[in-house]
Amino acid sequence: MSEVSRLPVVVSENWDWQMRGACRGMDAAVFFHSDNERGMARKRREELAKQICASCPVRLQCLDHAVAVRETHGIWGGLGEGELRQLIATQV
Repeated sequence: MSEVSRLPVVVSENWDWQMRGACRGMDAAVFFHSDNERGMARKRREELAKQICASCPVRLQCLDHAVAVRETHGIWGGLGEGELRQLIATQV
């Protein structure tokens, strides 16, 4: 089997975890803030997103992905933006 014919399988294996996410099919606005979201509204949305992540069967794969691509926007793997920035900073 050539390298090219194996490529779709490798890519699929890297992304299949997303199909099992607890967030699958949900409104992305739960996990990403709007431009003008502040204060308690933002805190409540982040808490809801983190609750969803807490029971997610692929939470660790999601977090690994966020760290690998240095994602600092939104809730990923149960961590908020500030928490992601701190974690990524330790990976340098």
